[in-house]
Amino acid sequence: MVCLGNICRSPLAEGILEDMIIKSGLDWKVDSAGTNGYHVGEGPHPLSQKVALQFGIDIRAQRARRFVAEDFNRFDKIYALAGDVLDEMKWIGGKKFDATKADLLMNEVYPGRNMNVPDPWSGPESGYVHAYKMIEQACDAIIEKYAVKHKLM
Repeated sequence: MVCLGNICRSPLAEGILEDMIIKSGLDWKVDSAGTNGYHVGEGPHPLSQKVALQFGIDIRAQRARRFVAEDFNRFDKIYALAGDVLDEMKWIGGKKFDATKADLLMNEVYPGRNMNVPDPWSGPESGYVHAYKMIEQACDAIIEKYAVKHKLM
């Protein structure tokens, strides 16, 4: 799960998907990162933490890290939370960029629509709730789509 700073959207996405993975009994690894290094080592934004806790998910232990090209070797699927983030992932990835592994998160719900999860960083709490609900919908789709394939293996 990748966004710009790894403090608002992607920590929510990591926490939501991780919670669903545990509840589904799957053995998947989920992580998050940001395309810039502005917040490396910091915890999620206080409003991301607050909204996640309102939905029963604790993301307070997460720490921001920068997305690196090696992530294309480490993960089977990498979701960008917005189109500009996907563009940055391509640039950072360079020769390691793998278009079969990278996609916009909301394409799991609305294939080919290339929708962004709006960045709530400068806005009110309601923006974080909106982002949470969009991400939750996409994570539900991921579990539904890939859990069946995983259990058949």
